[in-house]
Parts: sequence; C-alpha cells; structure tokens
Amino acid sequence: MLYSLGPALLSGGLVGFSLGLIGGGGSILATPLLLYVVGVAQPHIAIGTSALAVTVNAFANLVGHARSGNVRWRCAIVFAAVGTLGALAGSTIGKLVDGQRLLFLFGILMLVVGALMLRPRREAAAPERLADFRTCLITAAIAFVTGMASGFFGIGGGFLIVPALILATGMPMINAIGSSLLAVGSFGLATALNYAASGLVDWPIAIEFIAGGVIGGILGMLLANRLSSGKNTLNRIFAGLIFVVAAYVLYRSAGAFLH
Repeated sequence: MLYSLGPALLSGGLVGFSLGLIGGGGSILATPLLLYVVGVAQPHIAIGTSALAVTVNAFANLVGHARSGNVRWRCAIVFAAVGTLGALAGSTIGKLVDGQRLLFLFGILMLVVGALMLRPRREAAAPERLADFRTCLITAAIAFVTGMASGFFGIGGGFLIVPALILATGMPMINAIGSSLLAVGSFGLATALNYAASGLVDWPIAIEFIAGGVIGGILGMLLANRLSSGKNTLNRIFAGLIFVVAAYVLYRSAGAFLH
C-alpha cells in the first residue's frame, strides 16, 4: 500500500523514538497511529501489526542500551520469560473481545498508568536490591500479571514493565528502561505470533513501521542517556505522552463502545 509509506515511516519513527527514550509507549502509540494516521481499518489488525513492529524495534533498542550498560540481565530475563507466558494467555483472551471495546478499555488503562507515573518517587528510600531468589520471585509474579495485560491489550507493555521493574528491584530508571526492552520484545513477539496465526497482521505496513522505528530508536536512546541524571524528567515525558494519546483513543472509540 504505497499511500501508507510516508505515514507508516513517520509513525514508526515516533514509536521507535519512544521505545529508545522511555522503554515503552511503543504499542500504546503504534495502535492508534496505525488506525488514525496510517489508515488500518480493523482494530485487531492494527494491534497485531503494531505488536510485530514493536517487537523488532524493542530488540534493536535493547542492543543499544546493552552497549551503554543499562541492562540488568538477570532480572530482565526472568521478567521476559515469565511475562511472555502471561502475554500468550492475555492475547488469546483479547482476540475474543470486540475491537472498539478493547480500544476503549485500553484508553482507560492508559489514564490510570499515566497518573501512577506522575507520583513522586522516593528513590533514596528504596535502594536497588540484589538479584537474589526472593527478588527474582517477586519479579516473576509481577511479570506474569504485566504480561497478561500486555497481551490482552496488544501492547509491548513497556509503560507497565518499567514501573514494575522499579517496584520489584529498586533499580534506577535508566536501567529499568534498558532492561524492560527484552520483555517488551518478548511480549510483543508472543502477541504478534498469536495474531499472525489468525491472519491479523498487515506485513507490508509492519515492515515500513520497523524501518522508521530503527532510526527513531537510535535518537531516543541517545536522548535517554542524556536525560537519565534528571530523576523525574523521563517519567513526566512519558506520563504526558500517555495522557494525550489516551484522550484521543477514548474520543475515537467512545461512540462505538456506547453503541
């Protein structure tokens, strides 16, 4: 679909930039962009396509953050492995829900998470914990719940994974961003494969999205490293982005939801 090339590349660039900058926001941006900017008609196809694109962009950004030393591998692997099981279960349930209803619930979830991200953090009161058995167990429990939400709404889940990793381990924001990308990619892959098995992925648009996302991701990662010294800067950027997109999603889906 040649008419979609420009919007798809630009939208993918924005998604990649978000993933590189804050470790999330990829799919909560990708699904609305595919529907309202690129012009994908069916919500379930937008969800499946965005999951595939975000998967590739997340793994590409993971490489950059790993080179910068921002990844806590043990916690990242536990979160990704357990959360992927939750994502498979959640995406199976999500396919059974009406597309417009799913988008409306998605918008509500975004508002809640945006509010949580704005809460002030007392980082000094919660130092980073050792990645021992207890920490890994807590991380695994949180990962499964996060993975289910990720799969249900067809999102990479970074905007849930980043605060979840901080809650479970006490790691600094920049490390949570880098570590989250392994889980974002894994969750997205589980969701994408599930949707692709039902024919709910637009492959040409996904490729265009990925191409734009690689470039955007490099720029986002560079900016994240520059802003990491500011304790709440990344949180505020992310929360603001969530509120804007949530308002638009709710506006576009409310009518169909109420009918």
